[in-house]
Amino acid sequence: MNQFGKKILGIIPARFASTRYPGKPLIDIGGKTMVQRVYERSILSKLDKVVIATDHPKIFSHAQSIGAEAILTNENHPSGTDRCQEVVELLSEKFDYIINIQGDEPFIFPEQINLLIDHCNGDNELITMMLEIKSLELLQDYGEVKIVKDYQNQALFFSRQPIPVIKNEPIDNWLNFFKYYRHVGMYGYRNDILSKISKLPPSPLELAESLEQLRWLENGYKIKLVETEQDSFCVDTPEDVEWIKEKFKELL
Repeated sequence: MNQFGKKILGIIPARFASTRYPGKPLIDIGGKTMVQRVYERSILSKLDKVVIATDHPKIFSHAQSIGAEAILTNENHPSGTDRCQEVVELLSEKFDYIINIQGDEPFIFPEQINLLIDHCNGDNELITMMLEIKSLELLQDYGEVKIVKDYQNQALFFSRQPIPVIKNEPIDNWLNFFKYYRHVGMYGYRNDILSKISKLPPSPLELAESLEQLRWLENGYKIKLVETEQDSFCVDTPEDVEWIKEKFKELL
């Protein structure tokens, strides 16, 4: 339990049929599979329990072989959030909050998981992280999701566009006028809220930006933003494997 007496479950969604990299959870990264590395890093955090949720028997069997608890889930889930909800329904043990851990970040920082755990206070409905943007390249990168927030660090909007626009200033100068943030995509859900958002249909804003969290905002749910100073590093393509092995070679 965390300092608020809340019991926290960590779920690692591990889908086999990745569009860009099929079988990605089972790829070898320095002698261990990616899902094993994510699991081993996750159990270093303050989570009360960690479960691997997968849609494929090979990943399920592999997870069991490394001593991890695994649950075989429906292969047709549209998102990791939906897969997390199925796990919650299948487990007999009850938890106050669920942390959705990215299954393609083999060197995830346990400290980042703990950062979300420390904000599972019973009041926060949904929790995620933000990192300050300090380069023009990242500000203009449509692959990086930008965040607009209020004074209480509650999310107002997420966009692939650099927002807000600084009126009458070229984009090259925007970082001099405003502190921009980008999304670091691990989520914490309060149990009752996870159940509710998993039943929501796709929303217009979500479909426009292809960002699931906009569905939650559009339906009135609050997303608490926690600032981190650690970036996230994921494997999306085969080319990413050698790069991430070099970056984290001291952990291999």
